[in-house]
Amino acid sequence: MTTVHVFGRDHINTDEIIPARHLTTDVESELARYAMEDYDKDFVKRVQPGDIIVAGADFGCGSSREHAVWALRGAGVAAVIAPNFARIYYRNSINNGFLALECDGIVQAFEDGDPADLNLTAGTITNTRTGQSLTFVPVPQFALDVQKAGGWLEYMKEHDQAALEAETLDAHSTQAGHGHPGQEEHHA
Repeated sequence: MTTVHVFGRDHINTDEIIPARHLTTDVESELARYAMEDYDKDFVKRVQPGDIIVAGADFGCGSSREHAVWALRGAGVAAVIAPNFARIYYRNSINNGFLALECDGIVQAFEDGDPADLNLTAGTITNTRTGQSLTFVPVPQFALDVQKAGGWLEYMKEHDQAALEAETLDAHSTQAGHGHPGQEEHHA
């Protein structure tokens, strides 16, 4: 069963997710021991693999550190659901294959310890104690593909490099000039 851990305050920053004093490693299992400790020192004792964090708005604000994603993932958290996320945390989540789901009203729909059913296909999360179901912002297929691969690096390894370049680098600035490979610009 998936359990929800509610951190209802807005603006939970990356120092609260993983305190800077513990940024001496990039090993998730090591970082996991300190996940959320400045907000709730007993969180890592309660969290189980597959659990979900429900949080207030602007989750992950502050420093740009992937460690904040790694610590939660290492602790077994399957997803964080909040009304919205700090941009850099959201992007770090996608790059690391971690689910950061945006859902209005999520904090009001759950109490700490409630059981939940997360359905990525339907785009819903249901509080199975109350029966209340909410719809979250659909996860872009690209983000799901990166998650399935286990992160951006793994995703890149699974895809043909030429196809990736065709998808992402087909712009005038990458086709010629300014030191980029491609057709040389001719000046009159």
